[in-house]
Amino acid sequence: MKICAIIAARGGSKGVPGKNIRRLLGKPLIAYSIKQAVSCPGIDKVIVTTDSSGIARLARKYGAETPFLRPARLATDSCGKLAVLQHAVMFMRQRMGYFPDLIVDLDPTSPLRNIADIRACIKLARNNACDAVISATPAKKNPYFNMVELCGDKTVRLCKKSGRRQSQRRQDAPSVYEMNASIYVYRTASLLKMKTLWDGKLMMHQMPPERSVDIDRELDFKVVEYLMKEGVK
Repeated sequence: MKICAIIAARGGSKGVPGKNIRRLLGKPLIAYSIKQAVSCPGIDKVIVTTDSSGIARLARKYGAETPFLRPARLATDSCGKLAVLQHAVMFMRQRMGYFPDLIVDLDPTSPLRNIADIRACIKLARNNACDAVISATPAKKNPYFNMVELCGDKTVRLCKKSGRRQSQRRQDAPSVYEMNASIYVYRTASLLKMKTLWDGKLMMHQMPPERSVDIDRELDFKVVEYLMKEGVK
């Protein structure tokens, strides 16, 4: 089975400018995801899709391939990840004669994942009749217990009812998970047909909160740096 890791890292970022190449404990942020992909057994190709020549140079330095620069239309704030991945797959198929069975999408802003997490997601995808595997972590807030939404009359109500007696304790509410934007594994043929992630049959690999921090703010950098120094596993 041919497996390709794709790391999407555009040059623009409003939340944390230049975050994909910002130094984290002495290395560019993107270097962590590249190293994980290159070191993961079973992954035979690692591609970085970016619109930035500077990011492309760094990516090659750490062992990834950058066979193209991403078109500007696929590097805007409003462009979804699926379109970016589909472009990369079609480029490899048409220009490189390479069409993998699985695509492993690793977000560079989630460096705390480990290789065992990646391998677990790949194993789920290989051994089950699913279109994609996502990574997730137990949700900090539970929509059956303490997440509310505004109604038209300005009152609030729980986001989700369980269909049974309302839970009086968080522990009694149905378990829910939040996607941690760390690992996505797609069956390539399914990926090319998707309009949204939820078009397919999905399975989940659970990760602990301490490996599920997604860097989206300045504070997240400090949290990740702290956890790395503490040797989070």
